[in-house]
Amino acid sequence: MNDEVLRVNHLKKYFKTGRGLLHAVDDVSFSIQRGETIGVVGESGCGKSTLGRTVLRLNEPTDGEILFHGEDLVSAPKNRMKEIRPKMQMIFQDPYSSLNGRMTVRQLIAEPLIVNRVCRSRAEMDERIDRMMETVGLASRLDMTYPHELDGGRRQRIGIARTLVLEPEFVVCDEPVSALDVSIQAQILNLLMDLQEEMGLTYLFITHDLSVVRHISNRIMVMYLGKCVEMADSKEIFISPLHPYTRALLAAIPIPSIESLHKRRELLQGEVTSPIDPKPGCRFAARCPHVRPDCLREDIPMKEVSPGHFVACIL
Repeated sequence: MNDEVLRVNHLKKYFKTGRGLLHAVDDVSFSIQRGETIGVVGESGCGKSTLGRTVLRLNEPTDGEILFHGEDLVSAPKNRMKEIRPKMQMIFQDPYSSLNGRMTVRQLIAEPLIVNRVCRSRAEMDERIDRMMETVGLASRLDMTYPHELDGGRRQRIGIARTLVLEPEFVVCDEPVSALDVSIQAQILNLLMDLQEEMGLTYLFITHDLSVVRHISNRIMVMYLGKCVEMADSKEIFISPLHPYTRALLAAIPIPSIESLHKRRELLQGEVTSPIDPKPGCRFAARCPHVRPDCLREDIPMKEVSPGHFVACIL
């Protein structure tokens, strides 16, 4: 039995600008199995969020394939996408701006059910809303409150409830804890992991926080300027990072110990390459301490250097 939920082949998303084409996502391929979490990490502007939105076709892809249970979403007509969308949902980054401040908690959670015409009666809708509020840890007494009356953690729980009330299979989590306090972050992460186990969810988890992605992910994909530069099992990435950019990211993680103050950190030099009409070659070459002439001649393809460990580097 094939448990593959999503397969992305050579996905590209370019945006037209006054100076040329901005390569936000450039030739990215991966697959996700049922119940798995793939973490996507990288600096701001590397294309993480654009990747997540393009996979859901919130952004129309420039090129490539998006296969959901083997069905090509790129060529799917609008009426078919409307049928598929309840199965593919997104948790947005900012719980302050992603919720309509004029709607109560109950109205916010009911909205996806109404738009997709899921419930046959008001009683069925109320039952699903009550059950989902209990599932995500929202007290029933909050159902008539408005988002501005609640703290960030509860607002994000509303966002999660809106996503999961349609009972999706695949969820893109776009930095769902980055706008929250550290103590609340742990609660939301544990909630997402518990819900994944209960509901059999599959996550594409986007974040810039490596400690977060290590906690929740089975595999990690590292992106740099629209390209995937390394992908491996979560433990493998932290134990044996191969790409110079991955090593630099890991070296930047603060370690709470006095001994770490005396360790030499790997600092990146040079300027970030423009993503607008980039030249052939490794995108990281301008900042790489190990750059060679071969790095600048042509794009470096992903290669499997050990079982399940892929890297785009000639070294």
